[in-house]
Amino acid sequence: MTTPETPASVPAQARIDTRDRETLDGRRVGHEHRLRVRVYYEDTDFTGLVYHASYVRFFERGRTEFLRSVGLEHAKLLARADPCAFAVTRLDVRFQRSARIDDVLEVATAWREMKGARMLISQRIERHGEAIAMAEVEVVCITDKGTARRLPADLAATLRPLLE
Repeated sequence: MTTPETPASVPAQARIDTRDRETLDGRRVGHEHRLRVRVYYEDTDFTGLVYHASYVRFFERGRTEFLRSVGLEHAKLLARADPCAFAVTRLDVRFQRSARIDDVLEVATAWREMKGARMLISQRIERHGEAIAMAEVEVVCITDKGTARRLPADLAATLRPLLE
């Protein structure tokens, strides 16, 4: 099946059926973006529980898919005439419950504040609506050389309506 996002020139095995979009990209619920993730063996420690660093990866996926949902893909940001990216400067994670292999979790991401180069993001990981872990994340916009810079006006205009 081809869609406007997957022209016939894209090999069949690389095409994404539009029915799979929610699974891959998540969905918007009000000001939040929600992404489902499954816990794999590689995400667990020797006790069979999700290893603490795996939650950080799940949070990263949530932020990435939030940005992708509004057309701000990382590769496109770096390809701009004024290249930019985002770097985490603070990450405060609160673990509430344990997740296990094969659990299906949902990562909720909401942009809370933007000021200059800095953005604050709230995230939570849930299992069946129950909070597993919560994070407050501060990111800064950086140049392709790694120095902080004010968020470009067009990007700020895209994100501003999505603030919580």
